[in-house]
Amino acid sequence: MEVLTRKHYAEIVDSWIGKGNIIALVGSRRVGKSFVLKDFVQRHEEEPDVNIIFIDKEKKAFKDIKTKDDLDNWIETRFVPGKHNVILIDEAQEIEHFEESVCNWYSEDNTDVIITGSNSKMLSGELATLIAGRHVEVRIHPLTYSEFLEFHNLPDSDETLMTYLTYGGLPGLRKVGLDSDEQVWAYLTSVFNTIMLKDIIERHDIRNIPFLNNLIAFYADTTGKLTSANSIAKYMKSQHENVSANLVLLYRGFYNEAYLIDTVPRYDIHGKKIFESNEKVYWDDLGLRNLKAEGGMDSYIEKVIENAIYKHLRFLGYDVKVGVLNAGEVDFVCTMPGKTVYIQASYIIADESTRKREFGPLERIRDNHPKFVISATPLLTTRDENGITHLSLRKFLKEGLPSL
Repeated sequence: MEVLTRKHYAEIVDSWIGKGNIIALVGSRRVGKSFVLKDFVQRHEEEPDVNIIFIDKEKKAFKDIKTKDDLDNWIETRFVPGKHNVILIDEAQEIEHFEESVCNWYSEDNTDVIITGSNSKMLSGELATLIAGRHVEVRIHPLTYSEFLEFHNLPDSDETLMTYLTYGGLPGLRKVGLDSDEQVWAYLTSVFNTIMLKDIIERHDIRNIPFLNNLIAFYADTTGKLTSANSIAKYMKSQHENVSANLVLLYRGFYNEAYLIDTVPRYDIHGKKIFESNEKVYWDDLGLRNLKAEGGMDSYIEKVIENAIYKHLRFLGYDVKVGVLNAGEVDFVCTMPGKTVYIQASYIIADESTRKREFGPLERIRDNHPKFVISATPLLTTRDENGITHLSLRKFLKEGLPSL
């Protein structure tokens, strides 16, 4: 199958080559980390001074590489002194004590190491201690809307946008195709079950599997809503499931580690501090979220739009928090070095009461940082209202935020 270049990640990976850091591609299973590696090989394998060593733990040919000694022996027989050796290890966490091997090889002259992993703790503990911060993490997200158009060769239209919001952005859907609704959901079900089994149940030896499944379904139905572990435990008790707030926090942590969801804290805009209780949860992939949610798209379109905006902000490199004001809430406070923007997410702004609800909190913020309302309002592209930019969802997902 043809490997399409995801230019955003290709540029990031290439920019770190030769700078003395282990490059770690992290993200959920089936999000496309392996193809970023394969694309690197495709773009660089013909360079005469480059020697590429590629270990793919999901392939049968590499099943016997189980320990760091196995890994060292494999690399040793393929390492070429005098060339620029680039060692790529896909799903490195499947190899016992891979950290020690990686640390030895990346310190060799003119050698780069790129690894992938499907668990956020892959680079914690021993590896972090061994290399004392000499690694960079590159988070691989599902396809953006623009990448979705390219991967599926689709025109930019309201219909295509709805397909994206429904099925999400897992790259594997390109091979499955989008013609059969049944096959798409079967594929997404398979991916979800693999993540739950391999990255959560087996990794953490989970025994209370019914609650594990019920809690993730709850997070699908409450996407973008403020929740707390205590309130969830009380709700579960009303559903005849007696669990503690600590168990809720533990399992939510497991979902986060597997990159199924992100937990987003609240931030006091005027007080400039983070609240320690009540967070919002957003999903890494819209399709997996919709798979576990009850009802149809018409019943939860606003949640999906808010989740899509959150994910694209993360793709653009923003750190995102939920904004809190004395007289309301701002959906997203987005920061990166030297830049802050405020964003409200909405479905359709069709009357004055909706306009006041969405624009009002932004108007009450007492600073000059850029402010946006992003919505799927028909025929909207970009409009300025009292210093607040009203931006169409499609335009945002294709072009990001305009420079102001």
